[in-house]
Amino acid sequence: MITGSYKEPGHTVSSRTARASLLKEQAIKTVFFCTASLAVIVVTFILLFLLRDGYPAFAQVGIIDFLSGMTWAPTAAEPLYGIYPLIVGTLLVTLGAMVFSVPLSIGCAIYISELASPRVKQVLKPAIELLAGIPSVVYGFFGLIILTNFIRVTFDLPTGETWLAASVLLGIMALPTIISVSEDAISAVPREYREGSLAIGATRWQTISRVIVPAALSGIAAAIILGIGRAVGETMAVMMVAGNAAIIPDPIWNILSPVRTLTGTLGIEMGEVAVGSEHYSALFGVAVVLLLITLIINLSAVAILRHLHEGQTARSGRQSLIPEYLKASFARFLKIALVLLLLVFLVAALPWYLVILVLLAAGAWYYGKDRLSQKQIEKISFGLIIASAVIVLAILVIILQDIVVNGLPALSWEFLTQPPRDLGRAGGIYPAIIGTLCLVAGAIAIALPLGIGAAIYLVEYTREGRITRLIRTGVDLLNGTPSIVFGLFGFAFIVLYLHVGVSMLAGQVTLALMVLPTIIRTTEESLKSIPQALREGSLALGATKWQTISRVVLPPAVPGIVTGSILSIGRAAGETAPIMFTAVVFSQRFLPDSVFAPVMALPYHLFILATNVPGASTNQYGTALVLLILVIGFYSVAILVRTHFQNKSRG
Repeated sequence: MITGSYKEPGHTVSSRTARASLLKEQAIKTVFFCTASLAVIVVTFILLFLLRDGYPAFAQVGIIDFLSGMTWAPTAAEPLYGIYPLIVGTLLVTLGAMVFSVPLSIGCAIYISELASPRVKQVLKPAIELLAGIPSVVYGFFGLIILTNFIRVTFDLPTGETWLAASVLLGIMALPTIISVSEDAISAVPREYREGSLAIGATRWQTISRVIVPAALSGIAAAIILGIGRAVGETMAVMMVAGNAAIIPDPIWNILSPVRTLTGTLGIEMGEVAVGSEHYSALFGVAVVLLLITLIINLSAVAILRHLHEGQTARSGRQSLIPEYLKASFARFLKIALVLLLLVFLVAALPWYLVILVLLAAGAWYYGKDRLSQKQIEKISFGLIIASAVIVLAILVIILQDIVVNGLPALSWEFLTQPPRDLGRAGGIYPAIIGTLCLVAGAIAIALPLGIGAAIYLVEYTREGRITRLIRTGVDLLNGTPSIVFGLFGFAFIVLYLHVGVSMLAGQVTLALMVLPTIIRTTEESLKSIPQALREGSLALGATKWQTISRVVLPPAVPGIVTGSILSIGRAAGETAPIMFTAVVFSQRFLPDSVFAPVMALPYHLFILATNVPGASTNQYGTALVLLILVIGFYSVAILVRTHFQNKSRG
């Protein structure tokens, strides 16, 4: 009896503790599920608000007339809202960008994966990552000052703001995406493929061209699709160099004609339109079309990469559903199409004598390659591959050299600590620096806990299933959404619907939503890299799920989480489109006194200086240099952190 009387309270306390622990675990899981579901909720809200504000235009103009109308003239006496020229302009600029970037990207990826020494890789890979880190408005500024002037002088044009300028600039911006994904795909080809090909007497070039690249074709295709998505969704750079004339080039292959894109139209007109007007609704209709195009492109790339990953992790004996002869026919079609596109661009872009020289060289190669030995073909091919890597590196050096050399004279204590004067021609950029840092700090403070929580749920609390696939799809869609669409959503939902107004807070929330997918993905990869044995050992010792996650899994994953956070900071600091309509003003003398006040920001300040303020060349370059130092500084820290912990883990 006595023993029983002492056991009973113990059992009661134990059961209460167990119940409390269970409730706590359930509450934590619920919170993480809510954070993971946020991506799906945000994508849904973006679609709903774009459709809500764009529906009046669809209803009044008609979807078919809206998509196929040949004239975009919203300010005419009788407004016309046909976006066909904008769609054509977007596709032409993207096509030109791919013709420029795909050969360079694949050549550079092959060089990094197959030919480069470890020391060269250590230089080239960070250089490509830095190329990815340059803000789009800095690319646009470089294109507006250097590239368009080069095209104007070379082709004796009144202006260099053309389809060619936009395509070259977008091609440069797409390089890092295509190179990184292609290099990963090529490196993922099993080593046995290389060894087997070399063992039967193939040269290195034959092994690369006939074994490795075909095996990595799915990943390379996904890289190109992602590059297309990057080009289609770009706003600031293309808006600054494309000429922005809503016309279809005549003839269609005239790459020296100005064009206007869907994103450029939104960036140019959204800031000056009356809220609720027909023009306002038409712009949201443009945003709906843009969002659907980019979502289709990015989902296609994600599906290809996912299929490739599944094929590598769980290879089965099943044959491909696509017959080999169809694959060969498709590959032949792609080659013919690429040759024809290159020919069209050469005829349109180069003087007749250079076109003849290029055609003679191509013909000599085509008819003379059979007379060349395999060693000679290998030397020529490797020379072209090395040249592509050199060109990519040279592009980075040219951009950095131009900004640094011309920006250094502007840097002074006054420039860094004083507000702007005379429309930015004099004075400094101190309010813009502080405003940028405030926007970034607020965005990361919002996105970091949400992103980490979402990644923890996806990795630790759920298995692959419908809900998980839905959440991952939401993250992928959010990641592929153009930055200008985030800006429109922030304007429609946060600024107008929630009555927050144009303010620092609206900009912080908009930027947080934009960088959320980056934090989720990097945190997810960091958590997956932690050995499963650590989790099992902790649980076997009696720790709860949350204790295991917080004390065993998260600490070693911190370096990856920090890297993702720094990359997100760099991206948020360099974005212009999401804050154009939500947070910024061009000039103010004093710092904001609350989160409900608008702010200055370096990217927007540079955009206005470059496009609307003549005679501000020195301060333009100074602002570009400060922004570049800020963003590349964040990316460099991320690279150093990652390299440090990689070396530590190997040691």
